[in-house]
Amino acid sequence: MYKELYEAWRREKESRVLQQLPKDFYGKVADYVKRIREETRMLDNKTVKGRLIKTEFENVKKMIGELLKLRLEKILEKMKLGGEIPKNYLTYEEEKICEKTVPAAEYFQKLAKDIVQGRISEAADEKEAGKMVVRFLKDVPAIVGVDLKTYGPFQGEDVASLPVENAKILIRQGLAVEVEMG
Repeated sequence: MYKELYEAWRREKESRVLQQLPKDFYGKVADYVKRIREETRMLDNKTVKGRLIKTEFENVKKMIGELLKLRLEKILEKMKLGGEIPKNYLTYEEEKICEKTVPAAEYFQKLAKDIVQGRISEAADEKEAGKMVVRFLKDVPAIVGVDLKTYGPFQGEDVASLPVENAKILIRQGLAVEVEMG
């Protein structure tokens, strides 16, 4: 496994673009590190073999740290530029990172676009707060939301921000429609 790790590290270091890694690469590296750790505990550091294993372990730790840093930087740079990262280039763990990072990157790009257009999108803030903006189609008496706040009364064509659960009920009943913000 040392050779595979070294080759992955070397390729990543020498290239400006993300290099392909097997999906289970980090799992295999973790198993390898576990074996090395067990060996170092059983060997005497004064023996040649003990010192070699310890040196190998130190090299492996450095390569893993650098490899992860290089790959993360390349992944984030690609996302920042709006580029698509081929899934077959990512490990399972890196795919999870991307799944969590893509929405944040998209939100950031939308925020930048909105600011340049002279506005701040309230839709994102409302969604974060568990709210939905609706336009009423008919008159609706005051309601108590799931957050126990009173909303309304409303007349046809009124626009309001309501808790999502309440808004969906009004939409299903044909009393309101969702307003797309942005």
